[in-house]
Amino acid sequence: MTATRRRQGGAALLLALVIMTLVATLAAGMVWQQTRSVDVEAAERASAQAEWILNGALDWARLILREDTRSGGPDHLGEPWATPLAESRLSSFLAVDPENNADGGPEAFLSGAIVDAQSRYNLRNLVDGENKVVPTELRALERLCDAAGLPTDTPARLAEGLRAAWSGAVEDTSSDATGPPLPPTRVAQLVWLGLDATTVAKLEPYVTLLPVRTPVNANTASREVLLAAIDGLDLATAERLVQTRQREPFDSLEAIRKQLPEGLKAEETRIGFRTSYFFVYGRLRLDERVLEERSLVERRGADRGLDVVALQRERHNLQLSER
Repeated sequence: MTATRRRQGGAALLLALVIMTLVATLAAGMVWQQTRSVDVEAAERASAQAEWILNGALDWARLILREDTRSGGPDHLGEPWATPLAESRLSSFLAVDPENNADGGPEAFLSGAIVDAQSRYNLRNLVDGENKVVPTELRALERLCDAAGLPTDTPARLAEGLRAAWSGAVEDTSSDATGPPLPPTRVAQLVWLGLDATTVAKLEPYVTLLPVRTPVNANTASREVLLAAIDGLDLATAERLVQTRQREPFDSLEAIRKQLPEGLKAEETRIGFRTSYFFVYGRLRLDERVLEERSLVERRGADRGLDVVALQRERHNLQLSER
């Protein structure tokens, strides 16, 4: 009898341990599920808030560019739009009562800038409406690539790649030829044309891809880009143009021509002093996460409604360790 009771007691104890294990496992699972739900909800809320903040930053940039349109005159680096927003605590922009602010969440920091997209050479100029490479523009790109220290075959490869992408055809009709490359819309996508990433990275500060052919803004372009936009220009003269515009921005094509040596021409289709396309950069830092956004906007004059329209938007999530 005693042995039977001991066996029954041991079985009861074992059953109790199994039940306790099951209860603990179920409880842990429920806690994990709830914690996961809270984390997902917090992430979704943070994402929505970040999107709202970056949308506000883009609207701020559009407002500045719209007001600049109303004021008229040339576009230059001394205007309000050209002053970047240094990283600032977001709460400094808001009228917050510290005593009533119950939000104990992490601080957010916002920074941004507006950059003249026409301060760079527009690769769209390389190919005309008949999908043919424009010789004068190819020579311009050759000068720019030479000044940037790029391989000598870069301009020809780039021009042919863009021509093939935009025309949807390749000249090589051999059986080994592949189809035309995808048309790039951003400079980083030039690797689709067969350029290596290092070459594209070196080229990126000097070129852009805009929807239409555009002139270079002489008030904002670097000396390397000016070298490309004006036939026969040398680096010393390009540097003199940069120094001259710092004292007094160019307000007409004639003012630009007066600064050029005799025999050089500044063509209206290739160089000017006003801009329609800008890049708007926004950067939001929250704890260890960084959200960056770049937008390409088009500024339209009074004849098109006096508006600033976003044409492209790209966003990247980063960790501070990636910076």
